[in-house]
Amino acid sequence: MSHEDSARRQRRALDSLARFHEEVVRATGVLERRHASRLRCGRGCSSCCVDGLTVFQVEAARIRRDAAELLATGTPHAEGSCAFLDEGGACRIYEHRPYVCRTQGLPLRWLQETPDGALLDLRDICPLNEDGEPVELLPPEDLWTCGPYEGRLAEIQLSFSEGSMERVALRELFPPSAERE
Repeated sequence: MSHEDSARRQRRALDSLARFHEEVVRATGVLERRHASRLRCGRGCSSCCVDGLTVFQVEAARIRRDAAELLATGTPHAEGSCAFLDEGGACRIYEHRPYVCRTQGLPLRWLQETPDGALLDLRDICPLNEDGEPVELLPPEDLWTCGPYEGRLAEIQLSFSEGSMERVALRELFPPSAERE
């Protein structure tokens, strides 16, 4: 595959990722409105924004492209928290944040098959957002079901990277020289 073909394929994948992120924002918006009385997440709430989060290469490429100036001139947040937080705990790449950050705080649901073939309905919610009906009692449509969207994101990654599922730590997007403090 020529360099031009590869670049064209990656541009298409980045366009697909932008559309995917927009769709996630619309879908999570429905849940955010439904759970408005219990969600305490807001600007500066960053307890979910921890070091060690990784993203697919396609999301790393979007951040590199759309936050190029920050990556070139900015300093990562201190270790222990996400490198992209500012001093007040707000996200410096909010418009271009990865998928995992777009679903934080919501009541989450995922299905897991046990070795004997039973299907477990697992649920969780940020401790700050526990007030309200217990997450175990919420109907499935009131939860963000993990799985379907992750599968679509994986497809976008595969189209971006010609089959690689390699992940990148968010902190690694800053050049080593950016660790000034």
